[in-house]
Amino acid sequence: MFTIGDFARHGRVSVRMLRHYDATGLLRPAHVDPASGYRYYTAAQLARLNRVIALKDLGFTLQQVQEILDGKVTTEELRGMLRLRQAELEAAMAAAAARLVQVEARLRSIESEGHMPTNDVVIKTVPAIRVAELTGTAASFGPQEIGPVIGPLYQELFRRLGEAGITPMGPGVAYYEDASEGDGGIVVHAAIQVAAPLQDGAFRVLDLPPVEAATIVHRGSMDVVLPTAQTLAHWIEDNGYRSAGYPREINLECPEDRAEWVTELQAPIAKR
Repeated sequence: MFTIGDFARHGRVSVRMLRHYDATGLLRPAHVDPASGYRYYTAAQLARLNRVIALKDLGFTLQQVQEILDGKVTTEELRGMLRLRQAELEAAMAAAAARLVQVEARLRSIESEGHMPTNDVVIKTVPAIRVAELTGTAASFGPQEIGPVIGPLYQELFRRLGEAGITPMGPGVAYYEDASEGDGGIVVHAAIQVAAPLQDGAFRVLDLPPVEAATIVHRGSMDVVLPTAQTLAHWIEDNGYRSAGYPREINLECPEDRAEWVTELQAPIAKR
C-alpha cells in the first residue's frame, strides 16, 4: 500500500485533491489506520483515479463522475454524454480559433498603421444592378458574427436559384444595413447578380441603386478584412469625404481556399 503522499505522486495529483475525493466518496482510501487516521491506497486504485481525472477534464461535475463510475449511468447514456461533450469542446475550439483570427487581424491592422498604401483606392460610380437575394440577421458587423450567417445564406440562395432554373449572371454582392430593432444587429443581404423578373417569393429579386463609392480590393479571407477596410476608412477621411453606409462586398474570386479570395469593397461616400 501507499501513503496518501506516495499515491498522490504516482497519480500526479495533490494530496488535497485526494482528501476531497475521500470526503465526497468519489475515491475512498483502501485502508485508514484507526489509531493515526492515516490514509493508505493501493496501486489498483490508480485506475479509478485516472478515470476520475479524465472525466473531470472533460467537464463533468464530480457528482456526474461518481454516477458514471458507480455504474448509475448506462453505456448508452455515457456514450451520449461523451458525444455531447465532444461537440461542446469542438465548438469551443472553433470559437477560440475564430477569436484568434480576429486578434491577428487587429494586430495586423495596428502594425500597419501609417504604412498601408492608399493609392489602391479608386472612386467609382457603381451602376444599378439586378440581384437575387436572401437575408438574415447577425448580432454585429464583426467578421466572427457575419461569417456564420452569410455562408449558409449563399448556400441556400444557390439551391433555390437552381430549383428556379435561374443562372447567376455576375459576382456575389453582400451588403448590410442596421437592424430596425436598434440593438446593434445587422441585416445581412446575400445577393448575386441575375437577369430575372422582379419578384419576392422563395428569394427576392430587386434592383440595387447606383452608388458613388470609394473602392479597394481585398485579397484573402473576409475573416481578416479589417486592415483593408480601415485603409479605406483612412482614405475616405483624408480625401474630404464621409461614409454614406456600409460597404458592399463584391466577390470577384471565391476559390475553395479562402486565403485566395478576391473581394472588392465598395464604400458609399459623399462629399463633406
